Amino acid sequence: MTVAPHIRTLVSMPFEENSYVVWRPGSTECVVIDPGLQPELIEECLREEGLTVRAILNTHGHADHIAGNESMKQLAPDAPLVIGAGDARMLTDPEANLSAMFGFAVLSPAADQTVKEGDTIEAAGLVFRVLDLPGHSPGHVVFVQEGTPIRVFGGDVLFRGSIGRYDFPGGNGPLLLEGIRRKLFTLPADTVVYPGHGPVTTIGHEKRTNPFLSGE
Repeated sequence: MTVAPHIRTLVSMPFEENSYVVWRPGSTECVVIDPGLQPELIEECLREEGLTVRAILNTHGHADHIAGNESMKQLAPDAPLVIGAGDARMLTDPEANLSAMFGFAVLSPAADQTVKEGDTIEAAGLVFRVLDLPGHSPGHVVFVQEGTPIRVFGGDVLFRGSIGRYDFPGGNGPLLLEGIRRKLFTLPADTVVYPGHGPVTTIGHEKRTNPFLSGE
């Protein structure tokens, strides 16, 4: 039986974005997912837990999910920065990553690795399967970790009682809904979703109650 990982959620203001630090029990190595606008919170967690970053995963390229990439790369220069191929350009383009819209310029280091559906990321003794789930952004991906239960680090796709916005440039509502139904709602009901904003949820709960996906 697979041992469940430790998962710390660090909430970055002002967008209440969830950054995640994930590591195996007994390990001193971790993966950081979507480091946000307050990377100091992640750095404090790493010090408290005695962890070294082995990979930085971005579900998508919007500013609130990539703003901490530079700080993480400074801490761990050898940790690969990974993002979906369709969002890679957003890392280094403040217009594309929407930070310019809010009056400040977020610049991330360029990707060390781009991924697409079917790829697998292995780091810190953890394995993540990649699914393409565009709609909130053109190249949005989610990272699926097998186990009991399955865990999905889902970025801004599926929230507790809601879904990701699709009114930003490159958004596509029908594509987002199709991806949720076809790729997430086919996972077991007890699958835990760690979203980019708000509390965790499960696939079963969202299939039963999410008003944007009613009738599923």
